[in-house]
Amino acid sequence: MSSEASEVKESEVKESEVKESEVKESQVKESNRDAGGIRDTIFIGKKPLMAYVTATLIQLASIPAVSIKARGMSIGRAVDVAQIISRKTENAGYTIGSIKIGSESLESQDGRQRNVSTIDIEIKRT
Repeated sequence: MSSEASEVKESEVKESEVKESEVKESQVKESNRDAGGIRDTIFIGKKPLMAYVTATLIQLASIPAVSIKARGMSIGRAVDVAQIISRKTENAGYTIGSIKIGSESLESQDGRQRNVSTIDIEIKRT
Protein backbone atom coordinates (compact mmCIF):
# COMPACT_ATOMS: atom_id res chain seq x y z
CA MET A 1 0.00 0.00 0.00
CA SER A 2 1.33 3.43 -0.84
CA SER A 3 1.93 6.09 1.75
CA GLU A 4 -0.80 8.28 0.22
CA ALA A 5 -3.35 5.48 0.58
CA SER A 6 -2.38 4.87 4.20
CA GLU A 7 -2.65 8.61 4.96
CA VAL A 8 -6.13 8.68 3.41
CA LYS A 9 -7.21 5.68 5.49
CA GLU A 10 -5.79 7.25 8.66
CA SER A 11 -7.66 10.50 8.01
CA GLU A 12 -10.90 8.56 7.35
CA VAL A 13 -10.45 6.65 10.61
CA LYS A 14 -9.79 9.89 12.53
CA GLU A 15 -12.88 11.53 10.97
CA SER A 16 -15.08 8.56 11.92
CA GLU A 17 -13.69 8.61 15.48
CA VAL A 18 -14.44 12.34 15.75
CA LYS A 19 -17.99 11.80 14.47
CA GLU A 20 -18.54 8.96 16.95
CA SER A 21 -17.29 11.08 19.85
CA GLU A 22 -19.53 13.97 18.77
CA VAL A 23 -22.54 11.65 18.70
CA LYS A 24 -21.68 10.29 22.16
CA GLU A 25 -21.23 13.81 23.55
CA SER A 26 -24.60 14.93 22.16
CA GLN A 27 -26.29 11.85 23.66
CA VAL A 28 -24.73 12.59 27.05
CA LYS A 29 -25.81 16.23 26.87
CA GLU A 30 -29.37 15.23 25.97
CA SER A 31 -29.54 12.71 28.81
CA ASN A 32 -28.18 15.27 31.30
CA ARG A 33 -30.59 17.98 30.19
CA ASP A 34 -33.55 18.27 32.57
CA ALA A 35 -35.35 21.55 33.33
CA GLY A 36 -32.50 23.74 32.15
CA GLY A 37 -29.72 21.52 33.49
CA ILE A 38 -31.28 21.21 36.95
CA ARG A 39 -31.96 17.67 38.08
CA ASP A 40 -34.82 16.95 40.43
CA THR A 41 -33.66 13.40 41.23
CA ILE A 42 -30.69 12.24 43.26
CA PHE A 43 -29.77 8.58 42.74
CA ILE A 44 -28.11 7.06 45.79
CA GLY A 45 -25.15 4.74 45.27
CA LYS A 46 -21.91 3.94 47.07
CA LYS A 47 -20.41 7.40 47.50
CA PRO A 48 -20.00 8.86 50.99
CA LEU A 49 -23.23 9.90 52.66
CA MET A 50 -22.41 13.60 52.82
CA ALA A 51 -21.83 13.73 49.06
CA TYR A 52 -25.53 12.96 48.56
CA VAL A 53 -26.60 15.37 51.31
CA THR A 54 -24.60 18.15 49.66
CA ALA A 55 -25.93 17.34 46.19
CA THR A 56 -29.51 17.37 47.47
CA LEU A 57 -29.06 20.69 49.29
CA ILE A 58 -27.54 22.26 46.19
CA GLN A 59 -30.53 21.17 44.12
CA LEU A 60 -33.01 22.36 46.76
CA ALA A 61 -31.44 25.82 46.59
CA SER A 62 -32.76 26.21 43.03
CA ILE A 63 -35.88 24.02 42.88
CA PRO A 64 -38.66 23.46 45.45
CA ALA A 65 -38.57 19.65 45.61
CA VAL A 66 -36.01 16.90 45.03
CA SER A 67 -36.60 13.17 44.79
CA ILE A 68 -34.06 10.82 46.41
CA LYS A 69 -34.11 7.38 44.78
CA ALA A 70 -32.34 4.20 45.78
CA ARG A 71 -32.66 0.47 45.42
CA GLY A 72 -31.30 -2.60 47.13
CA MET A 73 -28.54 -2.12 49.65
CA SER A 74 -28.54 1.67 49.13
CA ILE A 75 -32.02 2.17 50.61
CA GLY A 76 -30.63 2.71 54.12
CA ARG A 77 -28.27 5.39 52.83
CA ALA A 78 -31.20 7.16 51.08
CA VAL A 79 -33.16 7.19 54.35
CA ASP A 80 -30.10 8.58 56.15
CA VAL A 81 -29.76 11.38 53.55
CA ALA A 82 -33.41 12.36 53.98
CA GLN A 83 -33.16 12.30 57.78
CA ILE A 84 -29.99 14.40 57.83
CA ILE A 85 -31.56 17.01 55.59
CA SER A 86 -34.83 17.19 57.50
CA ARG A 87 -33.40 17.07 61.05
CA LYS A 88 -30.07 18.87 60.84
CA THR A 89 -31.39 21.69 58.69
CA GLU A 90 -34.65 22.33 60.56
CA ASN A 91 -34.04 26.09 60.49
CA ALA A 92 -33.70 26.01 56.68
CA GLY A 93 -37.21 24.56 56.37
CA TYR A 94 -36.78 21.27 54.53
CA THR A 95 -39.34 18.53 55.09
CA ILE A 96 -39.85 14.98 53.92
CA GLY A 97 -42.77 14.69 51.53
CA SER A 98 -44.16 11.52 50.02
CA ILE A 99 -42.31 8.22 50.33
CA LYS A 100 -42.89 5.51 47.76
CA ILE A 101 -41.62 1.96 48.08
CA GLY A 102 -41.71 -0.79 45.52
CA SER A 103 -39.71 -3.47 43.78
CA GLU A 104 -38.20 -4.07 40.36
CA SER A 105 -37.65 -7.40 38.68
CA LEU A 106 -34.08 -7.66 37.38
CA GLU A 107 -32.05 -10.41 35.78
CA SER A 108 -29.03 -11.42 37.86
CA GLN A 109 -25.63 -12.27 36.41
CA ASP A 110 -26.42 -15.98 36.53
CA GLY A 111 -29.58 -15.42 34.45
CA ARG A 112 -32.22 -15.73 37.18
CA GLN A 113 -34.96 -13.17 37.85
CA ARG A 114 -34.60 -11.27 41.14
CA ASN A 115 -36.80 -8.74 42.89
CA VAL A 116 -34.95 -5.64 44.09
CA SER A 117 -36.58 -3.23 46.55
CA THR A 118 -36.79 0.47 45.65
CA ILE A 119 -37.53 3.67 47.53
CA ASP A 120 -38.35 7.20 46.39
CA ILE A 121 -38.26 9.94 49.05
CA GLU A 122 -39.39 13.47 48.28
CA ILE A 123 -37.67 16.36 50.07
CA LYS A 124 -39.45 19.73 49.89
CA ARG A 125 -38.74 23.30 50.86
CA THR A 126 -41.37 24.86 53.08
